Amino acid sequence: MVDILSIADKMGIFGVKGRLVVCPMTPTEVLMRKQIGFTQGKILSPLLQFAFPVLVALILQTMYGAVDLLVIGQFCGAADVSAVSTGSQILQMVTVLVTGLAMGTTVLLGQKLGQGDEEGAGDTIGTSIVLFGIVGVIITIILVVFAKTFAIWTHAPSEALAATTDYVRICGGGALFIVAYNVLGSVFRGIGDSKTPLIAVAIACVVNIVLDLLFVAVFGMGVAGVALATALAQLISVILSVVIIRKRGLPFALHQKQIRIQKPVMLKTLRLGAPVAFQDFLVSCSFMVIIAIVNVLGVVPSAGVGVAERLCGFIMLIPSAFMQSISAFVAQNIGADEPLRAKRAMQYGMITSFVIGLMLAYVGYFHGELLASIFARDGAVIVQAADYLKAYSIDTLLVSFLFCFIGYFNGCGETNFVMVQGIAGAFGVRIPVSYLMSRLPQTSLFLIGLATPCSTLVQIILCIVWMVRMEKRSQKKDVTQLA
Repeated sequence: MVDILSIADKMGIFGVKGRLVVCPMTPTEVLMRKQIGFTQGKILSPLLQFAFPVLVALILQTMYGAVDLLVIGQFCGAADVSAVSTGSQILQMVTVLVTGLAMGTTVLLGQKLGQGDEEGAGDTIGTSIVLFGIVGVIITIILVVFAKTFAIWTHAPSEALAATTDYVRICGGGALFIVAYNVLGSVFRGIGDSKTPLIAVAIACVVNIVLDLLFVAVFGMGVAGVALATALAQLISVILSVVIIRKRGLPFALHQKQIRIQKPVMLKTLRLGAPVAFQDFLVSCSFMVIIAIVNVLGVVPSAGVGVAERLCGFIMLIPSAFMQSISAFVAQNIGADEPLRAKRAMQYGMITSFVIGLMLAYVGYFHGELLASIFARDGAVIVQAADYLKAYSIDTLLVSFLFCFIGYFNGCGETNFVMVQGIAGAFGVRIPVSYLMSRLPQTSLFLIGLATPCSTLVQIILCIVWMVRMEKRSQKKDVTQLA
């Protein structure tokens, strides 16, 4: 604990007497308070204003891995493309695990602010800093030590095994930065500020692009070069976020004594975040299983799926942005006892996401080869990627509803159900269907990819059933209170 606080002091996070430099009701704080006003007034326009920076930040964050694949695809061969594809998917498992856990911070912080409990908000942030610092160290050790084991588990093609190991090990060395960035982002979203993470990740993304080109095109470092560039870019994003916090402050006082593990706060954060993290991790594992299934088919299909997955990452950003935004919006309104506003936010998100999803689905289904050519020059890889992308284009329409449902349930604190439906979709539908499709005599990546929309459809049905259950439970509670 002493080391953490001393580091914080050296970085200038704390001001006089261990207090974060935030004066009550400064112009900055007034601005911040305006940013977190989700509990009154209009719904759609504040939701869109909040979601747009989240979307842009997600786009830039996705470009971390996309730029890696783009540069490797232009300067290296199919084996290196396969290595970055498989390695980045392993790192994605770590990212979704951390993001899921950090959702506990976002929801709890949003609820505390909705209730007007500023001390509780400070306790939430203080506990999260220490908790996720420990998590980051553990993840770093695991990735560095077991990098080759993970590459073998994913059935990485023999030509790409060594490069995949290097990618995971180098990026794993910077896992602490990945954790720190996602936790800082969860704090900003919890207070209703989606612009600050955007600023940090935008600058870091530019740095990543420059370093990728420098390490690969100039120094010829290949896969190791893009991995090193990614880790350094994440470090820069964390430093920038800390600097911004130092200058802007927070809309409430955060004392040095709050930077510690407070057991009740930690347990509540984990209770909210752990189910989301667990289901996100297992869902990511299910996609890793699909990649392992495809890797058996050879290096070209493996590279094709890698390119398609990277494109899918961009296509899925719209519903992902609404999911994160709705979680924060709903959490504040649930804390302020405004359940109707929370539900209407979910509905607005579904409509907006679906309209945009129609356009994305059209481009992905009918122009997949054009999109795939951005990341690969090999004609065979492009064809395979476009075939897989067609199945994902169908899923683009379905996740417009599913992700908004998940955002709503997260904001309500129904994270256990989020975990259950995610696991049911991944292991009850996605993996079995993809495996059965891969066993067909004339299989294709399109058929294997259909496992994803099939899973999403089942999850939507489960969400509708749970929504009805919540309505009945709420009505019963109202009747009891009236009695």
